[in-house]
Amino acid sequence: MSDGPFDVFALIIAVIAFIIAIKASSQAAELRRRLSSLEEMFHAQRPVQPPRIPADVWAEASATTSAAPPPLVPQAEPRAEVPPPLVTEDVSPPPLAANTEADAPPLPAPAPGFEERLGTRWVVWIGGLALALGGFFMVRYSIEAGLVGPGVRVFLGGVFALALLGAGEWSRRKESISNIAALPIANIPAILTAAGTAVAFATIYAAYALYGFLVPATAFVLLGLVALGTLAAALLHGPALAGLGVVGAFVTPILVSSGKPDYWALYIYLAIVTAASFGLARIRLWRWLAVTTIAFAVLWIFPGLDTSDLQVAPHAFHVIAGFVLAALLVVCGFMFGPTIEDGEIEPVSSGSLGAYLFGAMLIVLSSAHVDLALIAFALLVGATLLVAWRAPAATGALGAAAATVFVVFAEWAVRANPDMLVLPGGPIAGIAPTATDSAVTLHLVMAAIFAAGFGIAGFLAQGRSNSAIIPVVWSVAAVATPIAILVALYARIAHLDRSIPFAILAVLLAAAFGAATEALARRETRPGAMISTALFATGTLGALALALTFALEKGWLTIALALMSLGTAWISMQRPIPFLRWLAAIFAGLVTARIGYDPRIVGDAVGTTPIFNWLLWGYGLPAASFWAASLFLRRRADDAPLRMVESAAILFTALLAFMEIRHFATGGDVTSAPSLLECALQACVALAMAIGLERLRQRSRSIVHNVGAVVLTVIGGLVGVFGLLILENPLLWRTDVGGAVFNLLLLGYALPAVLMLLLSYAVVGERGKAYANTIAGGALLFGLAYVTLEIRRFYHGPILSAGATTGAEQYTYSIGWLGFGVVLLGVGILVNSERARLASAVVIALTILKAFVIDMSTLTGVYRALSFMCLGIVLVAIGWLYQRILFRRQVAPPPAPQTSM
Repeated sequence: MSDGPFDVFALIIAVIAFIIAIKASSQAAELRRRLSSLEEMFHAQRPVQPPRIPADVWAEASATTSAAPPPLVPQAEPRAEVPPPLVTEDVSPPPLAANTEADAPPLPAPAPGFEERLGTRWVVWIGGLALALGGFFMVRYSIEAGLVGPGVRVFLGGVFALALLGAGEWSRRKESISNIAALPIANIPAILTAAGTAVAFATIYAAYALYGFLVPATAFVLLGLVALGTLAAALLHGPALAGLGVVGAFVTPILVSSGKPDYWALYIYLAIVTAASFGLARIRLWRWLAVTTIAFAVLWIFPGLDTSDLQVAPHAFHVIAGFVLAALLVVCGFMFGPTIEDGEIEPVSSGSLGAYLFGAMLIVLSSAHVDLALIAFALLVGATLLVAWRAPAATGALGAAAATVFVVFAEWAVRANPDMLVLPGGPIAGIAPTATDSAVTLHLVMAAIFAAGFGIAGFLAQGRSNSAIIPVVWSVAAVATPIAILVALYARIAHLDRSIPFAILAVLLAAAFGAATEALARRETRPGAMISTALFATGTLGALALALTFALEKGWLTIALALMSLGTAWISMQRPIPFLRWLAAIFAGLVTARIGYDPRIVGDAVGTTPIFNWLLWGYGLPAASFWAASLFLRRRADDAPLRMVESAAILFTALLAFMEIRHFATGGDVTSAPSLLECALQACVALAMAIGLERLRQRSRSIVHNVGAVVLTVIGGLVGVFGLLILENPLLWRTDVGGAVFNLLLLGYALPAVLMLLLSYAVVGERGKAYANTIAGGALLFGLAYVTLEIRRFYHGPILSAGATTGAEQYTYSIGWLGFGVVLLGVGILVNSERARLASAVVIALTILKAFVIDMSTLTGVYRALSFMCLGIVLVAIGWLYQRILFRRQVAPPPAPQTSM
């Protein structure tokens, strides 16, 4: 590609920068002239300090004011009076508010404007960068055009670097800039020196890597000298030189490159640059410089990772050298790093180690886990534990170490089992398990070392710090890393199938965590000890859960995890560690998620036996475990973990009932369409459980029981209305309801009506009146539906949707409704229930409406007459009952006759 547009653009920028620099120079001269005039005016107007008052004047003034009573002040200790000095001339008293030079506050310097910043800072910085880039591009152009030979190129580059360095030093001495603090304007000597340093780096690197003029030893010495020179110059010139010099040094290998990269030369050069940058950042305590260096160093890990012939050795040298330099110079409180208060985790210290661990992990993954990459990674992980042990400021790097260890072993497992990432629908064409080239033995040895190292170090680190966060981080790494490694090895070797050896390893790990928990529980209270103990206890239960996972089939795993929730709740009673309550809730959540993945627990192996099948164990035992766990947890507090476990208990109880009903109604085929039998059983069970929860919540006052009762009531109502009255209504669909009395109508309409009535009485006084009346209305609706459908069954047989409706049937409906209303009235009178009497009134009103709307038009002859006669007799009898029994008026006795006296 041509460089013509780029050259024109660079020329335009240079011209503009030159014009701006000239204008800025003139403005700077004008500003200096104005500043000098202001200083002269300030010195001319400075007030003269008045002389002291003579003694006779002071005495005369005191005599004239002695008549006034002195103010009341606290009595002070007597002190010797010092007479004022004598003077020979009389002066008037000084003003009350005389300003002196010492009392006058310094005037704040005005903030520089945009134009001042542009002319005094940005132009100089851009100019220095342009000088460095000009040298780089001149070398590049000479290479492409073949103008001069390699020796002349290197010589000219060195001359240009020395010229820039000399100009920077001459300007520094000229302007007497010898202070270390950064100047408020752009430091021109620092910019020139930075440009010269960058060109010197590029020249030496090109002489060694491109042309072979220098042997590695000579190049190493020269690059080291330039790096040390940069360090010394930055101490004099401030952060401008440090920033430009570091950026130029890291960008140099990109601008001056060759066709065949030499990674050893590159990473030796970067190690020297990194050492100089870290040393400067340590001396001047420039955190930004350390962070910039780390960022550039990590970015330089990526070149060559995506190639088939990855050179592992130089890449490993790069991350190891950077890690060592960061540990020596950047980590606070370790070796030559800055000091820090005890117990504080410093982000740059932890992040520097974590960055190089990330680089080592990338090398392992890109090289397909070759031995050299694994060994280098293991060395850095071990060094991280050592540095974090000696320097608490780097404790945050433990999280990075644990995460990278898990990623390495997880990728190793997936690399050998790519089908783990395939969805249940089947593998993608062309994907099949492939073996890895790395040694399994080395991975197993590393896994054992990592697990033991993190676990033992995390346990021994407890109680060594006065900060709470540091032992907690150690305990998290000690618990999470061995468990993560065990899971990855199980996936890699056992392929997620049953494995008794891995179950034994998990039990041994649980025993180790349990022993650590007991040992920490007996120690004296230290910062973070309670949380660390809880974390080790969590590791114990987690390892036991893994043991059950490794040893049991899918169905038994669900049961085992539920029992783990119960065991955790019981342990929380013996060891009152707050996190154990949350752990019981976490186990409940895992079991719930497991059920969501496969509601049948064991897939197609549920069986066809009603009730006593895998659903009973898969749902019943977890439900019982969660109910028992909630009892243990409730003894201490009503908190979020308890509510989560109670929710799981209600959920599994309901799912047990619903799934067993589905299994029974469908003959084991849980994917078939619903039926009247299933809807009837579902509605009845939901209403019965709602009644039980309403009674339970009156004692527990649990919000979970409260919400659960409402949810089950809504479910029962929805199943009743949409399932029984619409979707599976035998009047609308051809359904065999069974025998004359004991049939599906009794189960689907009469029993729900009774349960709704009981539920309405269970919520009276506990919930709103509208809520209870709505449930009672549902009971009335289902009761009336049962009466109607039973009459239909009497005339049409088990298939209610077939056949025409006769006059006798219509008359029977009226009589049946009327009798139902009378029964309700009688019950209301006997138990003195206003609700039953109102229900009777509703039914009788419906009967009256039917008589005048349907019977009058459809019935003929004797049936019409009998319908209205019976209706009239019943209405008169009801009126008599209301007058004589319910609302009988008391007649006042006549007044007694008066007798005369």
